[in-house]
Amino acid sequence: MHSARALLTGLTRRIQKRQLLEGRRLVKDQIRRLNVHEHVAYSLLNQAGIPTPPFKVAKTPEEAAEHATCLDSRDIVLKAQVLTGGRGKGTFKGKDIGGVVLCDTPEQACVNAEKMIGEYLVTKQSGPEGKICNTVMITTRMFPRKEFYLAVMMERSFGGPAVIISTEGGVNIEDTAASRPDAIAYFPIDIDKGICPDEAQKIADKLGLEEKGGKAIAEIIIDLYKLFIEKDALLLEINPLVEDICGDYYALDCKCNFDDSAEFRQKELFELRDWTQKDPRESQAEKFNLNYIPLDGNIACMVNGAGLAMATMDIIKLNGGEPANFLDVGGGASAETVKEAFKIISSDPKVKNYSPVEIH
Repeated sequence: MHSARALLTGLTRRIQKRQLLEGRRLVKDQIRRLNVHEHVAYSLLNQAGIPTPPFKVAKTPEEAAEHATCLDSRDIVLKAQVLTGGRGKGTFKGKDIGGVVLCDTPEQACVNAEKMIGEYLVTKQSGPEGKICNTVMITTRMFPRKEFYLAVMMERSFGGPAVIISTEGGVNIEDTAASRPDAIAYFPIDIDKGICPDEAQKIADKLGLEEKGGKAIAEIIIDLYKLFIEKDALLLEINPLVEDICGDYYALDCKCNFDDSAEFRQKELFELRDWTQKDPRESQAEKFNLNYIPLDGNIACMVNGAGLAMATMDIIKLNGGEPANFLDVGGGASAETVKEAFKIISSDPKVKNYSPVEIH
């Protein structure tokens, strides 16, 4: 049993690590969710009444130059739209450019966009294969006076949504939690009652701002929570939420994750899913509602039931093998589902053998 527990722990940590690396500090046993690009998050925030810098999205270098001209600024920021963290410190394969670039002119925006669009951005969080960049977001650079962290997320320890706020914005929140846990405040929200203005104000007051700033943050908290509920979100994370020199507040970056179970009532939102950002096998598995996680071994596994899948993987480990994947087809799998599952595990070039398939 020790080996089974070790394998289960390793798999759980792998899932949790993937959630954190992709900006998903979520309920630990929630594997499936919709993750959207930054420009989609900006649009959602604007619709909710939360200000962001002006922005445009370009699919070609020419569009990038055109949009940069429209922004009429010498402080232009070009941001690769890829679903991975660490873009600013990442590098495009074979290029001398990162995922976030400052430009002075539309001509520079065009040249840099050409180096980014259609190329793979490699970051610490993307893995060595990188993520394809199909679009870039063009926005204006801001010079914040203060930076904060604000998020609404589903938190199992609270049994529902929670608002998380911190004066330590613009940095990795996990690092802050480890080094300065007192700098982060958690507020569980009764999902039946929602959040009232007085409660939002008490949360905002934790930032120690003057009256005007506190009221502005309280309004943003209310708007963000409303968006969270209306869109069936699992995570809405603004980092950083900044104050400019005029005392106005803007969301400079936002990560959004939405519950896949709500796709039937969030169809318009789910149409924005970017399948190019995922491992093709994982994308195919999601289309057939299969629980698939790639691993590093060469023995493919396909089982119905997570417990049985773990036991199968344990047997493989006990006999000196390494599983190539975790794949749970679930109860009541149809012949078509099983067929697709076989296609998925067979498409992994590492696979040399197959474990027995258990279908009840």
